[in-house]
Formats: sequence, structure tokens, C-alpha cells
Amino acid sequence: MKKNNASNREFMRAVVFDGRVQFSQRYAIPEVPRDWARIRVHLAGICGTDMEILKGYQQFKGVLGHEFVGVVDQCDCADLLGQRVVGEINVSCGQCEWCKRGLKRHCARREVLGIRHLNGCMADYCVLPTSNLVIVPAAMTHEVALLIEPLSAACEILDQVQLAGTERAVVLGDGPLGILCAWVLSTVLSDVTLAGRHPYKMEKAKWRTIKMVQGAHRGLYGADIVVEATGSTKGLSEAMALCRPRGIIVLKSTVSTGERMNLSSVVVNEQTIVGSRCGAFEAGFKSLRTYPDMPLQRLITAFYPIEHASEAFDRAAGSDVLKIALNL
Repeated sequence: MKKNNASNREFMRAVVFDGRVQFSQRYAIPEVPRDWARIRVHLAGICGTDMEILKGYQQFKGVLGHEFVGVVDQCDCADLLGQRVVGEINVSCGQCEWCKRGLKRHCARREVLGIRHLNGCMADYCVLPTSNLVIVPAAMTHEVALLIEPLSAACEILDQVQLAGTERAVVLGDGPLGILCAWVLSTVLSDVTLAGRHPYKMEKAKWRTIKMVQGAHRGLYGADIVVEATGSTKGLSEAMALCRPRGIIVLKSTVSTGERMNLSSVVVNEQTIVGSRCGAFEAGFKSLRTYPDMPLQRLITAFYPIEHASEAFDRAAGSDVLKIALNL
């Protein structure tokens, strides 16, 4: 944290996107509204959504990042001060019809940390409502806590899709989210296949009874549930082809560009497409309590100091990388 002697205004380090990724040492420290908290960030993760923002997703400009673990250093709630926390990323209005129905993550006026109208966590400090914060257990490492957000997004599938336990599932995409979806599904299904393209990522994905298929996906057709987590515009077409008639496709990818697509097979095969985004953090913590051997830390490929953010983003785009984290 730095102070400008002329104005007494305090500044912080931050990773800012304004058409390109930039590291700044003079970004204004955020103010703390009532019922909000300021968090001193320790680790921040680079997500696939961050990479899509660089391509124009959500037309976001500002401080990047929505995956973090840090310590509360300013808020009105004495019980939170000094606590190590992670934070749910959607900030709702609390007043609209969707909020009143319990669908706060879909509030039309919502802000989303580092994605929509709210500066993110790739900075010395970020701010969130105190109601969004979850205290991290003392025994949990920073590295595992950092991945609670994507793990909870994977757990959202179990909240959206009712599974009998006998289904055959295929997960397309061997990035961190695809791997987490496969891991979560393997806790309730005995037949889960992860379909990917990268030997490094497939090796890191091994856990429980998950099967691995690299390259051609022959033999995967007729799956009861297909999770599309490729981060590619072509992923949905492949998911449609692999899913059985009256099966379920869970769409996880958020991409900045689209392509023309023939959806007639969805009609002919009477397939159900389920959009799936964020999940409640309690689901992520519960999953780790039930399966403490889930190897989340294995998904972090490398750590970079925040000053080397541009290099970190370049590395995150590589095919031999899972999660890149920034140290603050």
C-alpha cells in the first residue's frame, strides 16, 4: 500500500484490464460500504472466465479476478475482522423478484466480482458484502481455499440435476473446471469419464474411479449426462452428439464468441440442456468435509508474484497448465 503525499490518497497494487492486462502500483484502494468488508488478498487465481474477459466477455474493464483467499482487515462485523475468508462472487440487490424467490445469483441488477460492474480480487484489497464471506477452516491451506469457488461451481450440477446413481456421465474438457466436475460427479456415480486432449492435465485428473479418454471419443456415445466444460464454441455440438435421447447436457463453458449451430438434434433427441454457473460455497466446503482426499492442490500448476501478472496470464493460456495463482 502506498500513499500520495500531495493528496493523502492511498493506492494499492492491482491487475487491471482495459483492453490489455496491466499491472498497476497506483490503483485506488476501494472504499468499504456499509455491511461490506475489505479483504487483504493473499492468493488470487486465474480462471477460464478471466481469459475470456481478455477476449471481450461481458465487456468488463477494471481489476480482474474472482477466485481468492484473504483476511478481512476492515468491516463493521467484529466476528469477521482478522478472519481468513473466501467470498461468493455475486452481489445481488436483495429487492427484485428473483432475489425474493431465493435466486440472488440471478438478480438482474447483480454485480459480479471481477466480471460485472465490480472490481475483482487481483489486487492487494477487494471488497464484498459481509454476507458473501465464508470463514476458511484453520486446517485448510491457502491453496485449497483458493479453489472453493470453482469446486462449488462443479457442485452446482448436483443441485440442478437429480441423479439416481446409476447414470453414465461424460465430462468434456480437461481444464480445472472440467476436472472438478468429474471429481464431484464421481462422488455419486460409479461410471464417469473425463474426455480431454492434454496428457499433463489428464494425469493430474486421476482420482477415484474416473476413466480417462484422450483424443477421439469413440465408445462414449449414449451417455446419460454430458457436462460441457471445454471452454470452446464447439463443445456443445460434441456434447449433443454424445448425449443419449432424452439425456441431459450440462453447459458450463462461458465463451466470448459464438458460432452458428444446428440445434435440431436437441429437438429430435429430446435432450435437456441445463445452463450451470456458480454454486453455493457451502456445497464446496461440504464436499471437502466428506471427501478430504479430493486433491485440489494438485490443480495449481504455478505461482507468480502479482508484479508478473502479464507473464502469468501468458502462462495460463498454455496447454500444459491447469491453474495459475498470483501471490500478493
